Amino acid sequence: MRKIGKKILAATVAATMLLGAVGCGGAKGGEATTAGGNDSGKEIKVGIINNDPNESGYRTANDKDLKAMFGEGNTNGYKGDFAYSLKNDEQIAAAQKFIQDGVDYLLLSAADTAGWDSVLKDAQDAGVQVILFDRTIDADPSLYAASIVSDMDKEGEKAATWLKDQNLDEYKIIHLQGVMGSAAQQGRSGALDQMAKDNGWTIVTQQTAEWNAEKAQQIVQSVIDSGDSFNVIYAENDDMAKGAVAALDKANISHGVGKDVVVIGFDCNKWALEELLKGNWNYDGQCNPFQAKYIDEVIKKLEAGETLTEKTIIMDEKGFDATTITQDDVDNFGI
Repeated sequence: MRKIGKKILAATVAATMLLGAVGCGGAKGGEATTAGGNDSGKEIKVGIINNDPNESGYRTANDKDLKAMFGEGNTNGYKGDFAYSLKNDEQIAAAQKFIQDGVDYLLLSAADTAGWDSVLKDAQDAGVQVILFDRTIDADPSLYAASIVSDMDKEGEKAATWLKDQNLDEYKIIHLQGVMGSAAQQGRSGALDQMAKDNGWTIVTQQTAEWNAEKAQQIVQSVIDSGDSFNVIYAENDDMAKGAVAALDKANISHGVGKDVVVIGFDCNKWALEELLKGNWNYDGQCNPFQAKYIDEVIKKLEAGETLTEKTIIMDEKGFDATTITQDDVDNFGI
Protein backbone atom coordinates (compact mmCIF):
# COMPACT_ATOMS: atom_id res chain seq x y z
CA MET A 1 0.00 0.00 0.00
CA ARG A 2 1.56 3.33 -1.11
CA LYS A 3 1.95 6.13 1.47
CA ILE A 4 -0.21 9.19 0.78
CA GLY A 5 1.72 12.39 1.60
CA LYS A 6 -40.90 22.62 32.69
CA LYS A 7 -39.38 26.57 31.75
CA ILE A 8 -39.40 28.96 28.78
CA LEU A 9 -37.67 27.60 25.69
CA ALA A 10 -35.10 29.85 24.07
CA ALA A 11 -36.19 31.46 20.81
CA THR A 12 -33.54 29.67 18.82
CA VAL A 13 -34.90 26.33 19.97
CA ALA A 14 -38.50 27.33 19.45
CA ALA A 15 -37.72 28.03 15.81
CA THR A 16 -36.65 24.44 15.37
CA MET A 17 -39.57 22.86 17.23
CA LEU A 18 -41.90 20.72 15.19
CA LEU A 19 -45.27 19.52 16.42
CA GLY A 20 -46.43 16.05 15.68
CA ALA A 21 -48.31 13.12 17.03
CA VAL A 22 -47.64 7.88 15.45
CA GLY A 23 -48.02 5.27 12.85
CA CYS A 24 -45.48 2.52 12.25
CA GLY A 25 -42.12 1.85 13.85
CA GLY A 26 -38.94 0.50 12.32
CA ALA A 27 -37.24 -2.84 12.80
CA LYS A 28 -33.59 -3.81 12.95
CA GLY A 29 -31.85 -3.88 9.62
CA GLY A 30 -33.90 -1.09 8.10
CA GLU A 31 -37.12 -3.04 7.54
CA ALA A 32 -40.29 -1.20 8.55
CA THR A 33 -42.80 -2.97 10.74
CA THR A 34 -46.24 -2.07 12.05
CA ALA A 35 -46.14 -1.13 15.73
CA GLY A 36 -48.77 -1.95 18.33
CA GLY A 37 -49.04 1.46 19.95
CA ASN A 38 -51.13 2.50 22.94
CA ASP A 39 -53.97 0.16 23.96
CA SER A 40 -55.13 2.08 27.05
CA GLY A 41 -57.54 4.36 25.19
CA LYS A 42 -56.05 7.55 26.66
CA GLU A 43 -53.89 10.03 24.80
CA ILE A 44 -50.26 9.80 25.86
CA LYS A 45 -48.29 13.04 25.61
CA VAL A 46 -44.69 12.55 24.52
CA GLY A 47 -41.91 15.10 24.13
CA ILE A 48 -39.11 14.00 21.81
CA ILE A 49 -35.72 15.73 21.90
CA ASN A 50 -33.39 14.75 19.09
CA ASN A 51 -30.39 15.95 17.16
CA ASP A 52 -30.85 17.85 13.91
CA PRO A 53 -32.37 15.40 11.37
CA ASN A 54 -30.12 16.93 8.69
CA GLU A 55 -27.03 16.02 10.71
CA SER A 56 -26.53 12.76 8.81
CA GLY A 57 -28.28 10.00 6.90
CA TYR A 58 -28.47 8.05 10.15
CA ARG A 59 -30.27 10.90 11.92
CA THR A 60 -32.65 11.40 9.02
CA ALA A 61 -33.66 7.72 9.24
CA ASN A 62 -33.92 7.96 13.02
CA ASP A 63 -36.18 11.00 12.88
CA LYS A 64 -38.37 9.44 10.17
CA ASP A 65 -38.80 6.31 12.31
CA LEU A 66 -39.78 8.36 15.37
CA LYS A 67 -42.24 10.47 13.38
CA ALA A 68 -43.83 7.30 12.03
CA MET A 69 -44.45 6.23 15.61
CA PHE A 70 -45.01 9.57 17.39
CA GLY A 71 -45.81 12.01 14.58
CA GLU A 72 -48.96 13.38 12.97
CA GLY A 73 -51.69 11.04 11.78
CA ASN A 74 -51.03 8.29 14.29
CA THR A 75 -53.68 5.81 15.40
CA ASN A 76 -51.76 4.63 18.46
CA GLY A 77 -52.91 7.28 20.91
CA TYR A 78 -49.74 9.36 21.15
CA LYS A 79 -49.56 13.16 21.06
CA GLY A 80 -45.95 13.87 20.23
CA ASP A 81 -44.04 17.15 20.17
CA PHE A 82 -40.56 17.28 18.62
CA ALA A 83 -37.57 19.54 19.37
CA TYR A 84 -34.20 19.47 17.62
CA SER A 85 -30.77 20.80 18.48
CA LEU A 86 -27.10 19.81 18.37
CA LYS A 87 -26.44 21.91 21.50
CA ASN A 88 -26.88 20.55 24.99
CA ASP A 89 -28.13 23.79 26.54
CA GLU A 90 -30.85 24.12 23.89
CA GLN A 91 -31.91 20.51 24.40
CA ILE A 92 -32.09 21.07 28.16
CA ALA A 93 -34.27 24.15 27.60
CA ALA A 94 -36.55 22.04 25.38
CA ALA A 95 -36.76 19.38 28.10
CA GLN A 96 -37.72 21.99 30.67
CA LYS A 97 -40.51 23.25 28.41
CA PHE A 98 -41.83 19.74 27.79
CA ILE A 99 -41.93 19.13 31.55
CA GLN A 100 -43.77 22.43 32.02
CA ASP A 101 -46.23 21.40 29.29
CA GLY A 102 -47.07 18.25 31.24
CA VAL A 103 -45.87 15.49 28.94
CA ASP A 104 -46.18 11.93 30.20
CA TYR A 105 -42.91 10.78 28.66
CA LEU A 106 -39.71 12.57 27.69
CA LEU A 107 -37.70 10.83 24.97
CA LEU A 108 -34.11 12.02 24.79
CA SER A 109 -31.18 11.63 22.40
CA ALA A 110 -28.67 13.86 24.15
CA ALA A 111 -26.24 16.07 22.25
CA ASP A 112 -23.74 15.65 25.10
CA THR A 113 -23.43 13.00 27.79
CA ALA A 114 -23.03 15.51 30.65
CA GLY A 115 -25.24 18.09 32.33
CA TRP A 116 -28.58 16.28 32.52
CA ASP A 117 -29.00 15.51 36.24
CA SER A 118 -30.91 18.65 37.20
CA VAL A 119 -33.50 18.55 34.43
CA LEU A 120 -34.01 14.80 34.87
CA LYS A 121 -34.67 15.38 38.58
CA ASP A 122 -37.21 18.03 37.56
CA ALA A 123 -38.87 15.46 35.29
CA GLN A 124 -38.94 12.88 38.07
CA ASP A 125 -40.47 15.39 40.51
CA ALA A 126 -43.14 16.21 37.92
CA GLY A 127 -43.96 12.53 37.33
CA VAL A 128 -42.53 12.53 33.81
CA GLN A 129 -40.94 9.24 32.74
CA VAL A 130 -37.68 9.66 30.80
CA ILE A 131 -36.62 7.21 28.10
CA LEU A 132 -33.19 7.60 26.53
CA PHE A 133 -32.73 6.56 22.91
CA ASP A 134 -29.73 6.35 20.60
CA ARG A 135 -27.27 7.83 23.11
CA THR A 136 -26.31 7.27 26.72
CA ILE A 137 -25.76 10.04 29.28
CA ASP A 138 -23.73 10.42 32.46
CA ALA A 139 -26.59 10.40 34.96
CA ASP A 140 -27.86 8.20 37.77
CA PRO A 141 -29.95 5.38 36.21
CA SER A 142 -32.65 6.08 38.79
CA LEU A 143 -33.41 9.30 36.88
CA TYR A 144 -34.66 7.53 33.75
CA ALA A 145 -36.98 4.61 33.08
CA ALA A 146 -35.10 2.96 30.23
CA SER A 147 -32.22 3.44 27.80
CA ILE A 148 -32.50 2.11 24.26
CA VAL A 149 -29.09 2.51 22.73
CA SER A 150 -26.33 1.29 20.53
CA ASP A 151 -23.13 0.12 22.19
CA MET A 152 -20.90 2.87 20.81
CA ASP A 153 -17.82 1.47 22.54
CA LYS A 154 -18.42 -1.90 20.91
CA GLU A 155 -18.97 -0.26 17.51
CA GLY A 156 -15.59 1.42 17.83
CA GLU A 157 -13.90 -1.74 19.10
CA LYS A 158 -15.23 -3.77 16.17
CA ALA A 159 -13.92 -1.21 13.67
CA ALA A 160 -10.54 -0.78 15.37
CA THR A 161 -10.08 -4.56 15.65
CA TRP A 162 -11.00 -4.98 11.99
CA LEU A 163 -8.41 -2.36 11.10
CA LYS A 164 -5.73 -4.11 13.15
CA ASP A 165 -6.59 -7.41 11.44
CA GLN A 166 -5.74 -5.87 8.05
CA ASN A 167 -2.05 -6.13 9.05
CA LEU A 168 -0.99 -3.04 7.13
CA ASP A 169 2.74 -2.39 6.78
CA GLU A 170 2.16 0.86 8.64
CA TYR A 171 -0.75 2.77 10.08
CA LYS A 172 -0.96 6.51 9.38
CA ILE A 173 -4.50 7.57 10.17
CA ILE A 174 -6.66 10.61 9.52
CA HIS A 175 -9.22 10.50 12.31
CA LEU A 176 -12.42 12.45 11.61
CA GLN A 177 -14.44 12.83 14.80
CA GLY A 178 -18.14 13.54 15.27
CA VAL A 179 -19.64 16.15 17.59
CA MET A 180 -17.34 16.18 20.60
CA GLY A 181 -18.83 14.83 23.82
CA SER A 182 -21.55 12.78 22.14
CA ALA A 183 -21.74 9.10 23.04
CA ALA A 184 -21.05 8.10 19.43
CA GLN A 185 -17.93 10.25 19.28
CA GLN A 186 -16.64 9.06 22.63
CA GLY A 187 -17.14 5.37 21.86
CA ARG A 188 -15.69 5.45 18.36
CA SER A 189 -12.81 7.76 19.27
CA GLY A 190 -11.93 5.89 22.45
CA ALA A 191 -11.56 2.57 20.70
CA LEU A 192 -9.26 3.95 18.00
CA ASP A 193 -7.21 5.93 20.52
CA GLN A 194 -6.62 2.81 22.60
CA MET A 195 -5.78 0.62 19.61
CA ALA A 196 -3.38 3.24 18.25
CA LYS A 197 -1.67 3.53 21.63
CA ASP A 198 -1.38 -0.23 22.07
CA ASN A 199 0.06 -0.82 18.59
CA GLY A 200 2.13 2.29 17.95
CA TRP A 201 -0.06 3.63 15.16
CA THR A 202 0.36 7.21 13.97
CA ILE A 203 -2.61 9.55 14.12
CA VAL A 204 -1.71 12.08 11.44
CA THR A 205 -4.55 14.37 12.45
CA GLN A 206 -7.51 14.04 14.79
CA GLN A 207 -10.17 16.70 14.28
CA THR A 208 -13.90 17.03 14.63
CA ALA A 209 -15.87 17.53 11.44
CA GLU A 210 -19.11 17.47 13.48
CA TRP A 211 -20.62 14.70 11.30
CA ASN A 212 -20.40 17.05 8.30
CA ALA A 213 -19.15 15.95 4.85
CA GLU A 214 -17.90 19.39 3.78
CA LYS A 215 -15.89 19.91 6.96
CA ALA A 216 -14.40 16.43 6.60
CA GLN A 217 -13.39 17.19 3.02
CA GLN A 218 -11.66 20.38 4.15
CA ILE A 219 -9.71 18.54 6.86
CA VAL A 220 -8.50 15.82 4.51
CA GLN A 221 -7.67 18.38 1.81
CA SER A 222 -5.57 20.25 4.35
CA VAL A 223 -3.58 17.09 5.16
CA ILE A 224 -3.06 16.40 1.46
CA ASP A 225 -1.87 19.96 0.89
CA SER A 226 0.56 19.65 3.81
CA GLY A 227 2.29 16.71 2.15
CA ASP A 228 1.87 14.44 5.20
CA SER A 229 1.53 10.78 4.24
CA PHE A 230 -1.47 8.70 5.36
CA ASN A 231 -3.10 5.43 4.42
CA VAL A 232 -6.25 5.21 6.57
CA ILE A 233 -9.37 7.37 6.89
CA TYR A 234 -11.26 6.60 10.11
CA ALA A 235 -14.46 8.63 9.86
CA GLU A 236 -16.98 8.39 12.69
CA ASN A 237 -19.94 8.53 10.31
CA ASP A 238 -20.66 7.89 6.64
CA ASP A 239 -21.11 11.52 5.71
CA MET A 240 -17.62 12.41 6.92
CA ALA A 241 -16.21 9.39 5.09
CA LYS A 242 -17.96 10.65 1.95
CA GLY A 243 -16.38 14.07 2.37
CA ALA A 244 -12.97 12.51 2.92
CA VAL A 245 -13.31 10.45 -0.25
CA ALA A 246 -14.25 13.58 -2.20
CA ALA A 247 -10.90 15.09 -1.18
CA LEU A 248 -9.08 11.90 -2.17
CA ASP A 249 -10.79 11.84 -5.56
CA LYS A 250 -9.92 15.48 -6.18
CA ALA A 251 -6.26 14.65 -5.52
CA ASN A 252 -6.40 11.44 -7.62
CA ILE A 253 -5.59 9.29 -4.58
CA SER A 254 -7.00 5.78 -4.86
CA HIS A 255 -9.08 4.30 -2.03
CA GLY A 256 -10.84 1.08 -1.14
CA VAL A 257 -10.00 -2.59 -1.55
CA GLY A 258 -6.37 -3.05 -2.59
CA LYS A 259 -5.87 0.69 -3.07
CA ASP A 260 -3.78 3.40 -1.42
CA VAL A 261 -6.13 4.45 1.38
CA VAL A 262 -8.38 2.35 3.62
CA VAL A 263 -11.75 4.05 4.21
CA ILE A 264 -13.81 3.35 7.34
CA GLY A 265 -17.26 4.80 8.05
CA PHE A 266 -20.17 4.21 10.42
CA ASP A 267 -23.99 4.14 10.22
CA CYS A 268 -24.60 1.86 7.20
CA ASN A 269 -26.40 4.27 4.95
CA LYS A 270 -27.48 2.35 1.87
CA TRP A 271 -25.34 4.49 -0.40
CA ALA A 272 -22.34 3.85 1.87
CA LEU A 273 -22.84 0.07 1.78
CA GLU A 274 -23.04 0.34 -2.00
CA GLU A 275 -19.60 1.97 -1.91
CA LEU A 276 -18.37 -1.08 0.01
CA LEU A 277 -19.99 -3.39 -2.52
CA LYS A 278 -18.12 -1.57 -5.30
CA GLY A 279 -14.87 -1.84 -3.34
CA ASN A 280 -14.50 1.95 -3.01
CA TRP A 281 -14.68 1.82 0.81
CA ASN A 282 -13.37 -0.90 3.11
CA TYR A 283 -15.50 -1.09 6.26
CA ASP A 284 -18.74 0.32 7.64
CA GLY A 285 -20.00 -0.11 11.20
CA GLN A 286 -23.74 -0.39 11.77
CA CYS A 287 -25.57 1.97 14.08
CA ASN A 288 -29.25 1.01 14.22
CA PRO A 289 -31.54 4.08 13.90
CA PHE A 290 -34.83 2.20 14.23
CA GLN A 291 -35.68 2.65 17.90
CA ALA A 292 -39.34 3.76 17.91
CA LYS A 293 -40.64 0.19 18.13
CA TYR A 294 -38.53 -0.44 21.24
CA ILE A 295 -39.69 2.82 22.84
CA ASP A 296 -43.33 1.95 22.12
CA GLU A 297 -42.91 -1.43 23.79
CA VAL A 298 -41.37 0.18 26.89
CA ILE A 299 -44.18 2.74 27.15
CA LYS A 300 -46.83 0.02 26.85
CA LYS A 301 -45.21 -1.93 29.69
CA LEU A 302 -44.97 1.15 31.89
CA GLU A 303 -48.57 2.10 31.15
CA ALA A 304 -49.63 -1.41 32.15
CA GLY A 305 -47.77 -1.04 35.45
CA GLU A 306 -45.20 -3.68 34.57
CA THR A 307 -41.68 -3.68 35.95
CA LEU A 308 -39.05 -3.52 33.22
CA THR A 309 -36.74 -6.53 33.35
CA GLU A 310 -34.05 -4.54 31.54
CA LYS A 311 -33.38 -0.84 32.05
CA THR A 312 -30.76 -0.76 29.31
CA ILE A 313 -31.70 -2.27 25.96
CA ILE A 314 -28.68 -2.60 23.68
CA MET A 315 -29.39 -3.34 20.05
CA ASP A 316 -27.34 -5.91 18.17
CA GLU A 317 -25.25 -4.35 15.41
CA LYS A 318 -22.95 -5.54 12.65
CA GLY A 319 -19.79 -4.44 10.89
CA PHE A 320 -19.44 -4.88 7.12
CA ASP A 321 -16.25 -5.66 5.21
CA ALA A 322 -16.04 -4.74 1.52
CA THR A 323 -14.53 -8.13 0.71
CA THR A 324 -17.49 -10.06 2.12
CA ILE A 325 -20.52 -7.76 1.87
CA THR A 326 -23.37 -8.92 -0.38
CA GLN A 327 -26.25 -7.22 -2.19
CA ASP A 328 -28.58 -8.79 0.37
CA ASP A 329 -26.62 -7.00 3.12
CA VAL A 330 -27.06 -3.71 1.30
CA ASP A 331 -30.78 -4.30 0.82
CA ASN A 332 -31.44 -5.55 4.36
CA PHE A 333 -29.21 -3.28 6.43
CA GLY A 334 -28.81 -0.10 4.38
CA ILE A 335 -30.73 2.88 5.71
